[in-house]
Amino acid sequence: MDVSDTQLSEAAETAVTQCLAVADGEAFVVVTDDKRRRIGEYLYEAGRERTDDVVIVQYPPGPQHGAEPPAAVAAAMRDADVFVAPTTKSVSHTRARSAACENGARGATMPGITEAVMVAGLDADYQTISDHCDAVYEQVAGAKEVRVTTDAGTDMTFEAGSREWHSDTGLVHEPGGFSNLPAGEVFVAPETATGTYVVDGTMRPHGLLDDELRFEVEDGFVTHISDDAVREQVEEGAESVGRDAYNLAELGIGTNVGVTELVGSVLLDEKAAGTVHIAIGDDASIGGDTEAPLHLDGIIKSPAVYADGEEVELPR
Repeated sequence: MDVSDTQLSEAAETAVTQCLAVADGEAFVVVTDDKRRRIGEYLYEAGRERTDDVVIVQYPPGPQHGAEPPAAVAAAMRDADVFVAPTTKSVSHTRARSAACENGARGATMPGITEAVMVAGLDADYQTISDHCDAVYEQVAGAKEVRVTTDAGTDMTFEAGSREWHSDTGLVHEPGGFSNLPAGEVFVAPETATGTYVVDGTMRPHGLLDDELRFEVEDGFVTHISDDAVREQVEEGAESVGRDAYNLAELGIGTNVGVTELVGSVLLDEKAAGTVHIAIGDDASIGGDTEAPLHLDGIIKSPAVYADGEEVELPR
């Protein structure tokens, strides 16, 4: 997909104005890396139209998703009023991002963002996405048990326990607020989960899948991974955190009706309305208590979702 300067400028404007609501006088920080510099520059220029206190911070791409950025980058995020992070490797599930929000900064991360994904995902009415998030949230929040099944073989049971469900609406207007951009999901870090899930959409490091990936889960930990490449990523994480790398970290439900097909980008595809994604690894930044140097989402197509036995109406 060829992307024009005008399209990128408009997408950046949506992110800065509609999603982040950057205001005059606010300290706005754009965090980017060597491979995403051009996207960072468009966001910087959009920010300049809103406030004079705007900077862009660039660093080499991190070694893996969830790796902490340099200390100077973390400090810039923490001291900002608003931040946005178009980066090659995700900083969503890092202590740097959590500390920034705990300090009152509001912001959005854009892990693995490409110019095409930015245009496709931000060409949307985020108030409509927010309304879909509200509708899904009302059906699942408070449920003792959520079950996900698919014709491909997924049959997973999740228990949120005392942990809260969250809505990623893309509207980040309050201090401490956080979202992915593009946005559109309702998610939880479950206390426990058991069953089998079959990823037939998108998953790193493969992108859009040709073959299904199968995972077995018992008492909140992944016990079997059918794919060698995914298994190697988890094993690498386990070298530093042990069993926590196998933590069943997230159940998410996509609500972005503007995403009509999967393209191979986890950032965009996990938001597609009518999909579910399940993640392995870190959940400390989304309401859990496990810290791990990875967070691997697998997108599942055409699921049925049940909250305490009642089928959830998913946006399509």
